[in-house]
Amino acid sequence: MARKTKSKPEVVGLLGVGLDNHDEHKRITRGEEFFLVGGSQETHEKMQDVAIRVTESLKNRGKRLKDASPDEVVDLIHDAHDH
Repeated sequence: MARKTKSKPEVVGLLGVGLDNHDEHKRITRGEEFFLVGGSQETHEKMQDVAIRVTESLKNRGKRLKDASPDEVVDLIHDAHDH
């Protein structure tokens, strides 16, 4: 009987969903490693800023999203959100 190997968790992309849109404008932003949809203009811009900061921080470390641990990605999101 073959053993099942446990795969380690990995982050394959970031998904941002804004739910505070009241102006009926459809906002969508796609990046290489993220997809953002919805939200007010302010919320969508904040999601863009966070996604860009996370991917740039990883790039500065010589990594892509798939190379980072989930904990590392969460820490980067928190850091980017606090700016």
